Amino acid sequence: MHNYNKKLIYLITILVIYVCCFVGFIFYSISNFAFRDFYKRLDLRRNIAAEKFLNNGSADQNNQWSLEFIENLDNQHEFLVEFDVAGNIVKSRGFNRKLWSKIDKKGVSNFKSDSQFYSTKFFEKDGRRYIIGASAENYFYTHHLAYLRNLLIISLILGILFILVVSVFMKSSFLKPILTMMKEVQQIGSENLHKRLDEVKYKGELKDLASTFNNMLTRLETSFETQKNFISNASHELNTPLTSIIGQADLALSKERSKEDYQKTLLKIISSAEHLEKKTKALLLLARTGFVSNSSSFSPVRIDQIIMDAELTIKAINDKFRIVTDFDLLPDDSMRLKINGNAILLQLALSNIISNACKYSSNRTAYIALGALANKVFILIKDEGIGIPSEDLEHIYDPYFRASNTDGIDGYGIGLPLARNIIKLHEGTLKVKSSVGKGTTVEIELPTYLKF
Repeated sequence: MHNYNKKLIYLITILVIYVCCFVGFIFYSISNFAFRDFYKRLDLRRNIAAEKFLNNGSADQNNQWSLEFIENLDNQHEFLVEFDVAGNIVKSRGFNRKLWSKIDKKGVSNFKSDSQFYSTKFFEKDGRRYIIGASAENYFYTHHLAYLRNLLIISLILGILFILVVSVFMKSSFLKPILTMMKEVQQIGSENLHKRLDEVKYKGELKDLASTFNNMLTRLETSFETQKNFISNASHELNTPLTSIIGQADLALSKERSKEDYQKTLLKIISSAEHLEKKTKALLLLARTGFVSNSSSFSPVRIDQIIMDAELTIKAINDKFRIVTDFDLLPDDSMRLKINGNAILLQLALSNIISNACKYSSNRTAYIALGALANKVFILIKDEGIGIPSEDLEHIYDPYFRASNTDGIDGYGIGLPLARNIIKLHEGTLKVKSSVGKGTTVEIELPTYLKF
């Protein structure tokens, strides 16, 4: 802020100097032109006066015509000075001897004394030396130029005031939204990364800045939540296969069994271990990347294939869960179902949402619909379960939060936040609509790999 004020002062100073120089240039140019023009007019009258004086009061026909049609200037006077070789005045006619030192005795001179302007020239006739001149008041200088000077001074003062007023207005109009934005940013910390700048308050570049900052907050929030909940997520996701492996091993060792039984047990352990390996890779990848779009870990994948893989995973975990998939909305062009993403992470997100739909429904059934919009793939996951109370909906993405009506149902409150983080990682959106006793609908939109 201090640097901004300093730059603003520099800008105002430069503008004021420019205006002063501009006004000074105008005044100098006009006054200089007025002087030169007036001296030319005096030179003409001086030459006519010289003809008159040197010809004993008469002028030739042309100069006589000029004298008749050239009006006299204000307070116009002609004068003649005769002087000797030493420069001493012999006689003078209509001349103020105090001005003798200002006159060029060998050529032409133009000068000003008080409000009177003078034009003189050296002449020599019959061996005698003369200075003949004319003087007059410059009405433009004494009246118009003074008016112009006052007008320019007033304009200069008004111009400086205008610059100051505009600068103060610009400062307030520019700084006010910036200060507002700074206050909003200062209120955002690690404990409330969900807060966002109100983009409606800002216009132009500030609105773009607010949007960019909000996008950065979204990335930070997702990355922060991902890292914060990694241990809990790992415990939640890895507990089932680990329990299965340990249980199968204990069961196999509890008594002597046949070779075939051991082989079946080992196959089950391998299957659970493979499932554990996939979960571990997914969680480690999520923890490593956070919400940073790392294109090197993404590749074109079919979303319908990911949904089918998620169904198989869920049924393998709990064979009581039922999944009804509706593919009637699928596009004719299968390329429209391709997205750029990580298949393991997407399967993890969808598995969490689908298993929740089954878990919180009395009929243990999840309904899935898949389709394509313009440059987007949408997925609807619906259940007819207990639903989420309206007062709890705003907290469903908070880690460890569970709705008030979920008592008696196992869960950790991290499946939905994890799924949303993964969807955001793929630049998609996740929305939840729910009514108590009627069920919950999850809407997911993901950008397609190719633009159509």
